[in-house]
Amino acid sequence: MHEDFEQCVRAVQAKDARFDGWFYTAVLTTKIYCRPSCPVVPPKPKNMSFYPSAAAAQQAGFRACKRCRPDASPGSPLWNERADLVARAMRLIADGVVDTEGVSGLADRLGYSVRQVQRQVFAELGAGPLALARAQRAQTARTLIETTTLPMTELALAAGFGSIRTFNDTVREVFALSPTELRQRAKGKPSGTAGAIVLRLPYRKPLCPDNLFGHLVATGVPGVEEWRDGAYRRTLRLPHGHGVVALRPEDGHIACRLTLTDLRDLPAATSRCRRLLDLDADPVAVDDQLGTDPLLAPLVAAAPGRRVPRTVDGAEFAVRAVLGQQVSTAAARTHAARLVVAHGEPIEDPEGGLTHLFPSAEALASLDPETLAMPRSRRRTLLALVSALTGGLDLGAGSDWAGTRAELTALPGFGPWTVESIAMRALGDPDAFLPTDLGIKYAAETLGLGGQAAVVARSAAWRPWRAYATQHLWATGDHAINRMPAA
Repeated sequence: MHEDFEQCVRAVQAKDARFDGWFYTAVLTTKIYCRPSCPVVPPKPKNMSFYPSAAAAQQAGFRACKRCRPDASPGSPLWNERADLVARAMRLIADGVVDTEGVSGLADRLGYSVRQVQRQVFAELGAGPLALARAQRAQTARTLIETTTLPMTELALAAGFGSIRTFNDTVREVFALSPTELRQRAKGKPSGTAGAIVLRLPYRKPLCPDNLFGHLVATGVPGVEEWRDGAYRRTLRLPHGHGVVALRPEDGHIACRLTLTDLRDLPAATSRCRRLLDLDADPVAVDDQLGTDPLLAPLVAAAPGRRVPRTVDGAEFAVRAVLGQQVSTAAARTHAARLVVAHGEPIEDPEGGLTHLFPSAEALASLDPETLAMPRSRRRTLLALVSALTGGLDLGAGSDWAGTRAELTALPGFGPWTVESIAMRALGDPDAFLPTDLGIKYAAETLGLGGQAAVVARSAAWRPWRAYATQHLWATGDHAINRMPAA
């Protein structure tokens, strides 16, 4: 979009927040870059230049605006709508892969050479993987500077910088302030401690929290997830340790409180929370298309901004999807809770009732199938999944949607419902669809959509947003997953 100069100018002049994250405005006279919705008086068009990423603007020598903080805007929805190389790379960079494994590790995960990855990412974003990861480290550093009382030396290492000098130079270059000056400018007192950080996760309006939080809480696994004091809380398995997050819907943002055993995990934890709540979606684009169907239009109008509740761990969700085959939500939670107690890693949660991390695939590899209170066929399905996960099946942020679907379909006991559920919730495919789901069948009958074949045919007009259409169809039923939990 950044190449359409006139459209970008109109968005900036209108201060249209819908375009935050789609592109960045660089002001040639001040050498500052902003988000489209920056509240200052827009510059003259002749003084504007547009970039596809904050990293590209930084590489061109522009500094982040101190007023609108463009580095903290919602991410581009493109990276969660697409399954090509660049989109997969961006999801992995956001998950911290470059910081932990380098560009070579990123390329290995994607199945391409380092040169191919660098060339394609630069061609679309105006910056390579290292520059994009550097921009992310700068934002992490700013968050830690403003929300904790950590000494700068510890903070630099936690943000992913190799030295205090690199940390100081990067912060000055990106924000035109020293780390100490950034801390002094922060409003109020730090809201976090050495292990707890409070963030505001922005999103594009509108947002309907009912199905989003209702689904997560109604299907939550005891000990791993809970609803407490108006917030959804859960444990997180992270690259350097574990964490606990509390997420609460607010106007224009999600209040996020993270307690981490290692602050180096802040970027990965933040990225996974955003994916969990689908916060980088473009709800206006989704609703506009779904609203063209006369049967969906009233549902969209009644609850604009529905998101797709996803997951923080693809392997975890796949295991839970198998446990939920042909049983009620309550039964699936019971099966999962038993696995957690038997094979999960215990943690301490002084602020609530969370007790475990969900078991890893490696931990489940040693389970005795005879201890599972489920049909023998489903035991075989679960063991086959665990074997595939330990053997390299990738259900993470950078997975190939088509290839992963094929791998899942080849496993015993994996039918369309299970595969599409995983595609929707774990892989994040916005076009995943479950026509065989009982909730969809009920909605089709209620709305007069016809039988399964008719629903599939009609759903072609909903593409590529069939996962969002599913959320609206499920909402036609009186089910707890469609309602916001009571505070």
